[in-house]
Amino acid sequence: MTQPAKTFDFIIVGSGGGSMCAALVVRAQGKSVLLLEKTDLVGGTTARSGGVLWIPNNPLMKKDGVPDSVEQAMTYLDSVVEEQEITAGTSREKRLAYVVEGGRMIDFLVKQGIKLHRFPYWPDYYSNYPGGTDTGRAIIADLFDANELGEHKAKLRPNYVPMPGKLEELMNVPLSGVSLKGKLSMMKVGMRMMTQKITGKDHVTNGAALQGQMFKAAIDAGVDIRTNAAVSRLVTDAEGAVTGVVATIDGVEQSFGARSGVLVNAGGFARNQAMRDKYQPGKRAEWSNTIEGDTGEMIEEMMRIGAATAQMDEFAGNQMAVPPDPPEILPMVMGELAKPHSIVVDQKGLRYLREVQSYMSFCKEVYERDKVSPAVPSWHVLDSRFIDKYMLIGTLAKSKKPQQWFDSGFVVKADTIEELAIKCGMDPTTLKTTIERFNGFARAGKDEDFHRGASAYDRYFGDPKNSPSPNLGTLEKAPFYAYKVYPGDIGTWGGAVTDIHARVLREDGSPIPGLYATGVSTASVMGRTYPGPGASVGPSFVFGFIAAKHAMGADNIVGAQLEGTD
Repeated sequence: MTQPAKTFDFIIVGSGGGSMCAALVVRAQGKSVLLLEKTDLVGGTTARSGGVLWIPNNPLMKKDGVPDSVEQAMTYLDSVVEEQEITAGTSREKRLAYVVEGGRMIDFLVKQGIKLHRFPYWPDYYSNYPGGTDTGRAIIADLFDANELGEHKAKLRPNYVPMPGKLEELMNVPLSGVSLKGKLSMMKVGMRMMTQKITGKDHVTNGAALQGQMFKAAIDAGVDIRTNAAVSRLVTDAEGAVTGVVATIDGVEQSFGARSGVLVNAGGFARNQAMRDKYQPGKRAEWSNTIEGDTGEMIEEMMRIGAATAQMDEFAGNQMAVPPDPPEILPMVMGELAKPHSIVVDQKGLRYLREVQSYMSFCKEVYERDKVSPAVPSWHVLDSRFIDKYMLIGTLAKSKKPQQWFDSGFVVKADTIEELAIKCGMDPTTLKTTIERFNGFARAGKDEDFHRGASAYDRYFGDPKNSPSPNLGTLEKAPFYAYKVYPGDIGTWGGAVTDIHARVLREDGSPIPGLYATGVSTASVMGRTYPGPGASVGPSFVFGFIAAKHAMGADNIVGAQLEGTD
């Protein structure tokens, strides 16, 4: 039996990216807010992630003298998004709301005590498009001492990096075999680990640093946060307006009322194989790095009360390796594919794509290739110089690789290209011909087939010490190696259709009163593309901010200022 309802001004379903941002907005207006998280940990997939926010024309860029503008950002987004099929999840008006409100959201968070900084250099993923930037628009959180959470520390979802390294340091580590900067970054992380043992601090990084700060700010602001609290139903009145939720908290079903609305930010459906089979045939839940709670029931619940959906076939792909006895978080190998002395080929041994590109577009190309030639999974083929110079699947350059890798066939090793091909089930002549053609491009420093190394984004993930190209190097030195690259993901990219106020819309375009959504519970404002690092976390925060302001009557676009901002 449902217990008697308690009523709050605003209810938030899920504790990922934009949830605590929205909660802080509500509390800044002096209103009550309930946040319901169905798992036992707070932070969502955002806490597990790199924690990057892609925010154009943001105040931290201005502070550092990095040029950008609303007009430049819109030129870029329009050129990237409109190159793909336009869906109901995005519109120019909605993209404009994102660009305009993003900077305001950052200002608000900084004034709430959230410590953020601009990532020094991370090019937009299509930086060569009109409006793109080589410097980038990425924002990350400072390291956070999880001890500041006190008794709540154990509830913060851990990050995929279990060490106190700043993201800009961690990005240098793969080059520690060839770069002084990489070696120094490793030393900094090591020194910080030693210092922590003395001081007793427990610095977390990336998404855990971002969500740890947000969690603490929400606690300090008086947000009512409940874990093990799965929402099963959106409550509506006779006119169809959402007035509350029903949730099961620690096994007891309870109802809660919401005076000003409900915000759904409960993730996508990457971990729900039945939904993936329905909307994304061939995509596998076990290749996802989303959290276990990313199962889509709140998208289905919004659909039940009339929400329109879009982009349900879309996903934010990411290149994964699947080791023996796979860990909970699969190794993401995007950066490895950009390094010299390696290529990606399909199961016939043919090269078919640019190895370094937006991870979303890479994985789309893998699935497209698979329609005409087996490519799921594909093979990353490399020579011994790669092993000597760069990280491989989380292991340092020149380090001894686990014998289990070779015994299980996870990594294939051979003295010749022909032998490697046979072990991988490819035609030896085909693979040899593919590599010989690529070697010619590598010597010339120009990839005539797929233009690898032509953009600032490509070069950023390459080896700046390698000549004549940071991304191209011959595969000539035995032994040779190969492992399978899977088109995994960091989340689905479709869900409820929302407007510029983050209100959930019906099929006829009218808003469902009282219902808001953000994050990957919605059809992404980025449409079918991924324009830069943090193109998932950024919109989750921005439209959570927008939703809460709209629900509180604090204005979204025109200029009424929220308490705590100028």
